Amino acid sequence: MSARLVEIFLPEPLVTQLETILTKHSRRFWREAVPGGQEKYSCIVQQRYTERLLVELDETFGQLHSFTAYVSDLQAVLPAIAETAETELPVANARPPSRLERFFSRDRISTDELYDDIEDSLEITPNYLLTVILSAIIAALGMRSGQTAVVIGAMIIAPLLGPTMGVALAATLGNPRMGKNALSTLLTGSLCAILAGVVVGWLVPIDPLVPELRNRTMMSPADVALALACGAAGVLALSRGASLSLVGVMIAVALVPPLAATGMFIGAGQPSIAAGALFLFAVNLVCVNVAGIIMFLVQGLPPKNWRMTFGILLLWIALLVVLAALMAAGVLLGLAG
Repeated sequence: MSARLVEIFLPEPLVTQLETILTKHSRRFWREAVPGGQEKYSCIVQQRYTERLLVELDETFGQLHSFTAYVSDLQAVLPAIAETAETELPVANARPPSRLERFFSRDRISTDELYDDIEDSLEITPNYLLTVILSAIIAALGMRSGQTAVVIGAMIIAPLLGPTMGVALAATLGNPRMGKNALSTLLTGSLCAILAGVVVGWLVPIDPLVPELRNRTMMSPADVALALACGAAGVLALSRGASLSLVGVMIAVALVPPLAATGMFIGAGQPSIAAGALFLFAVNLVCVNVAGIIMFLVQGLPPKNWRMTFGILLLWIALLVVLAALMAAGVLLGLAG
């Protein structure tokens, strides 16, 4: 069973109101006095209820300076708490989730936990910039020599993971500030990756016919499917609290190599081939965001403004359609030539 330990601190006069909330989201909680006129409540919450508990706590006590809540993971709980439709804790004035909604959201971590996993990677720091540059250099040298294992090593570093997921998460939740930070960090990292590739392409000779490089200059429906799968799988793993390295491989496979290839071809004086690699990156980025937003919604993340979320999703889909049309036009021109 996936469960969380939620510890709550607040003034003694509010305990009755708090206990009313806890009975709706947790079957097990206990109280203890702490210094300073505070009361501490510890409760075991099934993972699927953590989101709604935190939302109600924030709405009720979020403006109080004396209120604090901590959430931590639990490896085991005895006796176990059954997670079935029959034992579900209902919410007043809300319809119960459908069987499909319950199935897809039962193992997802809360929105606050997702924020915590991504937040630190949305800032442009020296460590982030150096990691991006080193990842791009490793990917560039690996592609130049045709060593797939080296390219995978660059993927595991995964510097663009946080910003990419941040863009999709911000679009899903309708958080402009987070989206601005994530997009700025992503674009800065992408530029650094290209510049690192430029240096490699300028210093060492490259052969555009090496499969690892040639594959990053061509676009096909299979590449679109790969990028969509990367975005969906990355969000699925992230929302389950999986290893960031695992998620990073899923995202980096569609982003880092094309950026490094773009820089290498620019540094080697082949801008027309570089344009093909940059086009591949653009399509991959759009696909990752389309799949990411859809998967976040499937996982049950609650948008603050459904109209805004669907508007952003439709914008990404429109960009994908335009890029797909350009790709199809390029294929037709190639056949005609």
